[in-house]
Amino acid sequence: MNTSTTVLIEVKGLVKDYKIGKRGSRVNLRAVDQVDFSIYRGKTLGVVGESGSGKSTVASILAKLLSPTAGLVKFDGIDISSLSGTSLKSFRRRIQTVFQDPFSSLNPKMTVLKSISEPLVVYKVGTKVERAARVEELLLMVGLEPSYAARYPHQLSGGQAQRVSIARALALQPEFIILDEPISSLDLSIQAQILNLLKELQAKFQLTYLFIGHDLGTVSFIADDICVMESGKIVEIGSVDSIFENPQQAYTKKLLSAVLDPVKDLGRFLSSAN
Repeated sequence: MNTSTTVLIEVKGLVKDYKIGKRGSRVNLRAVDQVDFSIYRGKTLGVVGESGSGKSTVASILAKLLSPTAGLVKFDGIDISSLSGTSLKSFRRRIQTVFQDPFSSLNPKMTVLKSISEPLVVYKVGTKVERAARVEELLLMVGLEPSYAARYPHQLSGGQAQRVSIARALALQPEFIILDEPISSLDLSIQAQILNLLKELQAKFQLTYLFIGHDLGTVSFIADDICVMESGKIVEIGSVDSIFENPQQAYTKKLLSAVLDPVKDLGRFLSSAN
């Protein structure tokens, strides 16, 4: 793991159980099992695994959308389980999420202007005129013309909608962004554009990312360190180079063998998008 910067996110012994079955015969399903990792300020941890591996559950716990069954999550040295009221609202301002399907996270009845400015309204940031100016600035930042502010989600392509979602995530100037499979629903060439955009924004604003994916090749382009999850457990964790050059676990090797050809294709698009 990268130790050149300070830790922003620290996770220790994270467990999440769900009760399944009918009343009286319910059993525990362990979705996350004793997970430990750190994310360093200004860096990206990629979390990779197949569906059901527990990676999105971990992300939801980090965003305080779910409560863990056991374990500890610290954000900037503070145990997030202790947050409530004003301190919780402050925490939520510092952490944002970009989801897999932008159309499910954008209100179809709201214009781009309203969608991006909504966090500013909630946190009472600026006047109406100042918020409109901020939206224009954010649109340009993600590669869209200010005229897009008047559009509705159905008037956007998938890539444009995801750029709007990224702009909204940036509105409150967060420190940490959870990227939950943000490119998996997009065409290959658009994936490359979004990945490059995310890297540019990270460099510009010193953002810290948790990037969730199921493709090791894609995740390796943006991540500094990679955490491989299987059945709720971390089976391997390390730098991108160590994971690719010397994978220790059979499951990691399986994921690597499955993505070699797509990596070449994506690499071609990434080169042309730079």
